[in-house]
Amino acid sequence: MVAGELVQEHLRADTGEFDDIAVSRKTPEPEGAADPTYGAAPTGGAGETDPEREKELQPDEREAMLPNAGGGEAKEKLETKLYRRRFAVLAVFSLYSLVNAFQWIQYSIIANVFTRYYGVTNGMVDWLSIVYMLAYVPLIFPATWLLDRKGLRLTALLGAGLNCAGAWLKCASVSPGLFGVTVTAQVVCAVAQVFILGLPSRVASVWFGPREVSTACAAAVLGNQLGTAIGFLLPPVLVPNTPHDDKLTGHNISIMFYGTATVSTALFLLTVIVFKDRPPLPPSHAQAVLPASPTADYSYKQSIVNLMKNKAFMLLLVSYGMMTGSFYSVSTLLNQMIMACYKNQELNAGRIGLTLVVAGMVGSILCGVWLDRTKTYKMTTLLVYVLSFLGMLVFTFTLDLSNIILVFFTAGALGFFMTGYLPLGFEFGVEITYPESEGTSSGLLNAFAQMFGIIFTLIQGKLTTDYNPLIGNIFLCAWIFLGILLTALIKSDLKRHNMNMEADNNHMKAHPTECPVDVPSEKKTNGVTLEPSISFSRETSL
Repeated sequence: MVAGELVQEHLRADTGEFDDIAVSRKTPEPEGAADPTYGAAPTGGAGETDPEREKELQPDEREAMLPNAGGGEAKEKLETKLYRRRFAVLAVFSLYSLVNAFQWIQYSIIANVFTRYYGVTNGMVDWLSIVYMLAYVPLIFPATWLLDRKGLRLTALLGAGLNCAGAWLKCASVSPGLFGVTVTAQVVCAVAQVFILGLPSRVASVWFGPREVSTACAAAVLGNQLGTAIGFLLPPVLVPNTPHDDKLTGHNISIMFYGTATVSTALFLLTVIVFKDRPPLPPSHAQAVLPASPTADYSYKQSIVNLMKNKAFMLLLVSYGMMTGSFYSVSTLLNQMIMACYKNQELNAGRIGLTLVVAGMVGSILCGVWLDRTKTYKMTTLLVYVLSFLGMLVFTFTLDLSNIILVFFTAGALGFFMTGYLPLGFEFGVEITYPESEGTSSGLLNAFAQMFGIIFTLIQGKLTTDYNPLIGNIFLCAWIFLGILLTALIKSDLKRHNMNMEADNNHMKAHPTECPVDVPSEKKTNGVTLEPSISFSRETSL
């Protein structure tokens, strides 16, 4: 569609004429488009307009027009295609994310074994988990800047490479006097996760189509959850509690560390082979209208400012942090909670953790499929939040009933909703912040999750140690309830979905577009020039 036709569409919208808009760029020109009376100047060609009429256009409407929206070039730029390679990219990312999550939780679930082997306290072993959260907060900004500027491939290579390096460094720490080495190795793995946790929504948006993007994001998050599940299951099996044989304990720890390092190396090599920044052609209309690389006037700082001014995103930021931070705290302290209520049940503590995360994996996939079908982001997010709160209440008040079988069921219900919430927050954040970078919004969500995770883990751990697990869990319940209230206040404006709907609905009627904030369009989109889109109704809010 040429620039003159775009002007004519806006003129018709301004004068109250509603004509069918052919969104596809391959649709021929409407009859009479070349006629002088068809919105063009009488003395000019089809692409010229009356200066007096053009003045009536709002500045942001004029600036929203593609500068190169002419002829065949626009057709080529807006062509979309799905590639089979996307499944390989998703699989490799999910697998090395899995290994990174495994390395996060492998200490906490057998904390009693490591405290005895290294001669340290429970609090020091807890810090091997907390360091993951602590490293993320200051490093997320350079990591998301790198993702925006250098692309997906370099970020993925850093994540997989550092994960591999940390795994091999752990192999050198198997000695009772080398706790400092294992701490250093865990710090390297913690830095690696900075280049991993923010990528699911980016991988999904850049490689997958609009009807599979939420499912792809859920599958990418699924890898991290599966790693946590395996981290709950394998360490108690590979490193059983042998309190009177330090040599055997060291041998068992070596097996776990060397196995992890071998798998990490293979996945790093696969990342080198499989990963690319983006496919040759974009997978969706929403990706097609975005530039392939940052424009000259793009500012990472301005992108952060835009997100901070987005009230809906700020509410999501805090509520996501509360929910995910609670999950991190429960995962880190699960061994201590189970051991406080059920003596000598290390193996069952790992199995309960496995049940919690596997149930959450099922919840994640179901939520992703549901979002792709319904696009009811706020309704689904709020419902899952409420059910997570109810699950936490049930888990809290049934933990110490001397029935460990019941704990399996309550932990599974809690995990189904609490872990299933994670991809919902990512996708909801991308929707309400489009066209800002998916990596930036996801990175900020994770940063808040890590900050809340640190605070909640330290406070809940203190309450659990000084009092009992019931007090620590009630503390989390109160914060999750506050998160429900904040989620209910989020105003749902599905910007990415609306952009994709423009391409799919060729016979929608044109309506004047509402401008949410009275600022120039280049500031709202941070240098990203978008085509004028049809204004769709927002998701119904509670």
